[in-house]
Amino acid sequence: QVQLVESGGGLVQAGGSLRLSCLASGRTFSTYGMGWFRQAPGKEREFVAAMNWSGFSVYYADSVKGRFSISRDNAKITVYLQMNSLKPEDTAVYYCAAGIRVGVWSHPGSYDYWGQGTQVTVSS
Repeated sequence: QVQLVESGGGLVQAGGSLRLSCLASGRTFSTYGMGWFRQAPGKEREFVAAMNWSGFSVYYADSVKGRFSISRDNAKITVYLQMNSLKPEDTAVYYCAAGIRVGVWSHPGSYDYWGQGTQVTVSS
């Protein structure tokens, strides 16, 4: 079992930055692929970014490329999402996810564990 706890969300003005953290429990964290997803009110959960267990492979949604950056620190069992140049359309609940064998990085069904989410609100 892996438990994930997100933090770092909040209210920020457009153009600002936030860094989300996802603290994981479990000794096998370093073997999991990790992803970030978000869900806005009335919309489906959408892929934001993902990283394989080694950190050598990273994936981003087109809407966040060049603005968001995913990273992980296996020693701290934490994955991060640095979000720069935030836009009002980035407003959503952001979820961290972990997968043992991630087939399609952008598909929520590829992940085995989810955090409870953290709210990010970007004002215009």
